[in-house]
Amino acid sequence: MDERSIEDILDTIGDKHARRVLAAISQDPKSAKELAEECDLSLPTVYRRIEMLDEYDLVKDRTLVADDGNHYKVYESNFESTVISLQDDEYQVRIYREENLPDRFSQLWNELHAE
Repeated sequence: MDERSIEDILDTIGDKHARRVLAAISQDPKSAKELAEECDLSLPTVYRRIEMLDEYDLVKDRTLVADDGNHYKVYESNFESTVISLQDDEYQVRIYREENLPDRFSQLWNELHAE
């Protein structure tokens, strides 16, 4: 990550509304409307924070179909943990993601056979 993007991700994580949204979706996926109600935020604020978090791939979305046939998105956290360290006067940000083991094995297998 270049220095600017590290500053940006620290600003994003430092935003109290973004942290509230992340906390709300850390266990279960939620729609924007559910997030607005649970976090006591307006829908535009929720969408702005989701956009900010999505820029760093910290959230992912899925489209669901309601009983009435309407489509809507639910959002969920896209990482397990984040480590921010300061080493030699430089910040480093490491984002740990839960990887799907079969997908990871397939990727490794394909990389080995590509050589």
